[in-house]
Amino acid sequence: MKIFLSADIEGTAGIAHWDEADRSHSDHREFRMLMTAEVVAACEGARAAGAEQIVVKDAHDSGRNLVLDLLPDYVRVIRGWSGHPDSMMFGIAADFAAAIYVGYHSKAGTEANPLAHTTSTAVSRLLLNGEVVSEFTVNALCASRYGVPSAFLAGDAGICADARAMISGIATVETLEGAGRAATSLSPACSRALIRQGVEAALSRDLSGLVPPLAETYEAVVEFSNPSDAFRASWYPGARSHGPRAVAFAAKDFFEIQRALRFVLA
Repeated sequence: MKIFLSADIEGTAGIAHWDEADRSHSDHREFRMLMTAEVVAACEGARAAGAEQIVVKDAHDSGRNLVLDLLPDYVRVIRGWSGHPDSMMFGIAADFAAAIYVGYHSKAGTEANPLAHTTSTAVSRLLLNGEVVSEFTVNALCASRYGVPSAFLAGDAGICADARAMISGIATVETLEGAGRAATSLSPACSRALIRQGVEAALSRDLSGLVPPLAETYEAVVEFSNPSDAFRASWYPGARSHGPRAVAFAAKDFFEIQRALRFVLA
């Protein structure tokens, strides 16, 4: 059994400030350790459920956050950014039994996490077929393109609720809950224990119902905080203006939505 793990940091237990997610800041040292520890807990849970290989995508910012020497020997890790439209899911393929997500965070336009955003802080909202969506939404649909179920997510309470609304039956661990610029969090030790247990239980059951269906057509709307970003994005082939700070593009194939986001949000 092969498992794909996409790891972010803004949903890691205890996090509350952008400095803690910035590798150029001294606060990042502590939180890269905490991020790594949650990833290791998820890997241990997957191993206990029978996973023979786990591919971990370091999916935050530079893609160079995880402390590699702490990863188990059965893990392969993908660092940095290839430029492929699969982005945070780069490396996933049809032979994976499941995708799991650790350290995930709420979408832009919400207050469920002081670090809520979608791909970039330049984006005020991302909509897909009229619904405001998160990075998880895009990544779970990416997994669906390969027929891979999304079985487990750990992150803030807002993204856990969104994941459960999107995929009935997905297992979640709520690591923290935001209130303005503050966050109320589990202790890291508690979060790790729940993640390990949650991943093992999630992967030890029938996963067939955890592949969200792909729509026949898609329209994505990217609303920017700055009008100049919308003007720049409007030059992507097929993009059209969608108000003073937004662009829209449509496609039948979800991969084309991923491709557009890859360039529009670069």
